[in-house]
Amino acid sequence: MKKLVSVIEVEYEGFNALLGENVMIFSLNYIYAGTLAGVNDDCVLLENASIVYETGELKATSWKDAQLLPHPLYVQKSCIESYSKSGR
Repeated sequence: MKKLVSVIEVEYEGFNALLGENVMIFSLNYIYAGTLAGVNDDCVLLENASIVYETGELKATSWKDAQLLPHPLYVQKSCIESYSKSGR
């Protein structure tokens, strides 16, 4: 049997480590991109946010079709499937 015997809390991990970075968020229905400007228990805030309708090659330096939103965007954490830093 394997047992976890110690837990280490890392303060700046996950979304907190990406504050100020360009990120891409894969949610239940859409892909969002923007600068991660805020994080709380329920949602994340993207500035210069876009909805990505077509990615193109994932290693490309720009999205094939991303529509810039006219305002910052709040995304519910409960709808996020995955996220990462983005080079776009």
